[in-house]
Amino acid sequence: MAETGIDTMTTPHAFLGVESSILGRRWTGPDPATERAAQALVQATGLAPFLCAVLARRGVTADAAQAFLSPALRDLLPDPMSLRDMEAAAERLLLALKRRERIAIFADYDVDGGASAAQLLIWLRAMGHDATLYIPDRIDEGYGPNDAAMAALARDHGLIVCVDCGTLSHGPIAAARGADVLVIDHHLGGETLPPALAVVNPNRQDEDSGLGHLCAAAVVFLLLVELNRRLRAQSVQGPDLMALLDLVALATVADVAPLTGVNRAFVRQGLRVLARRERPGLRALCDISRLSSAPNAHHLGFVLGPRVNAGGRIGAADLGARLLATPDAAEAAALAERLDFLNTERREIEAAVRSAAMAQAETRGTDGPLVWAAGEGWHPGVIGIVAARLKEAFNRPAVVIGLEGSEGKGSARSVPGVDLGASVQRLAAEGLLLRGGGHRMAAGLTVARDQLDPAMARLAELLSRQGSGAEAPRELRLDGMLMPAAASVEAIEQLEAAGPFGASAPAPRFALAQVRIESLRRVGESHLRLSLGDGAGHRLEAIAFGAFDTPLGEALERQKGRAIHAAGRLEVNHFGGRARPQLRLDDATPT
Repeated sequence: MAETGIDTMTTPHAFLGVESSILGRRWTGPDPATERAAQALVQATGLAPFLCAVLARRGVTADAAQAFLSPALRDLLPDPMSLRDMEAAAERLLLALKRRERIAIFADYDVDGGASAAQLLIWLRAMGHDATLYIPDRIDEGYGPNDAAMAALARDHGLIVCVDCGTLSHGPIAAARGADVLVIDHHLGGETLPPALAVVNPNRQDEDSGLGHLCAAAVVFLLLVELNRRLRAQSVQGPDLMALLDLVALATVADVAPLTGVNRAFVRQGLRVLARRERPGLRALCDISRLSSAPNAHHLGFVLGPRVNAGGRIGAADLGARLLATPDAAEAAALAERLDFLNTERREIEAAVRSAAMAQAETRGTDGPLVWAAGEGWHPGVIGIVAARLKEAFNRPAVVIGLEGSEGKGSARSVPGVDLGASVQRLAAEGLLLRGGGHRMAAGLTVARDQLDPAMARLAELLSRQGSGAEAPRELRLDGMLMPAAASVEAIEQLEAAGPFGASAPAPRFALAQVRIESLRRVGESHLRLSLGDGAGHRLEAIAFGAFDTPLGEALERQKGRAIHAAGRLEVNHFGGRARPQLRLDDATPT
């Protein structure tokens, strides 16, 4: 064992011999080539071995290490003009400003839509131009533009900008007679584009920019970059765009965009902006969420994001966007309080639907290429979250559908390597869905009740062709082995330099071998807090969230006082104002 606490011995078989853990996972560690690359990085850069282990796993070379650890937006930001229709969109917005036309922003009701709308509202306000915000009600209107809303907006506005929606909305956009429509989106496009003046979308079928990994808020940011560029050419100073990166970061993480390339830079810089606490809405949301430290990517996805989403899920659809856009601290505090209350209510509704969906999926079978569940009256605001829970539980693409009358509205989530959006779009084209669309990792659909079973059977067939359901036993990938003595706050802060962590950039996981459970106690309804010791006087506190929702909780209780192999992610616990290292326990096995 090296002094650093990282064991880089070659592991040709299951890591630590764990073929099937408490959660039924096979543990795998770095392969010999990755270990050699990590050792070479240590020698060439002088960086800590545990950090080099993570960099090697990501394929980072010594020459690229510094740039990877300090991603600069100026180096990674793509040229906005590489996107089709960008020029038409930018010119039309500037013309609307010059003419003092009324502008409406039609946004999706999730975090990405809210952050996209907020950026435009803030930019336009800085240019002395107010805009109308319209976000459809999830239950009454559904996702995206609809004929009635677009026709009504067109009567009073010369320009309508659809953000995070609109790419497949041919009819509603045609209904906006008398107004020009711009679509700024990232969802998969169909064979034809809607009759908009411009469709700026890296995922339209004729797009070759290579920017399909961007969320809608990032596409909106590129539009604003181009607008400012054109203003500078006219000797006009545009609004500060760097101050908007907290919104781009929030949307990038919450929409599960891959944290690679420019997205890493967006999130890294956005977190710095967020730490300055200058945006009234996000400052109020951090305070009501009782964050005790500067937010990180985890907080964006699991603390702030769900609260912004809560209004669109079960309350007033525009609450999140209004919170993100408001310059008024008092309004922000009131909106944050309302969203926090709605998020608590959402969790209660979600728990009931999740329990029913999980039982139904298990009864139907979870070994195929798709797991799905449908229920009468299931709230459309929580089915996406429940689909994500099913996907995580069974490592399969999952669909959850709420039935009402003759139709069912569903939300779907995928696993890496399986393009769910394309399959759902294919299903809609074949007539088995009334509507359907999305992107690789998530999709939405509407299905006739009498077509539910055939539609799900066909979707399973399409997903099977992509390899879904044919996976090897579930694996837990580990970056190496760690001793409790090596888990310091300083070491964790060094690891954070390889972040932010999230989609396509999982947080480093380490194994702790032969550690004894010295104490444990249940926290709340389903969590477990433990103290792990190495027998030499060194201890590491650990927390297993949701342990009693799985076999992990009871199994660990039976191991109290005994040795286990533990696996998880290191983090700093700031509870009580004191920084302490902590292991977020993902899995374990008796020794």
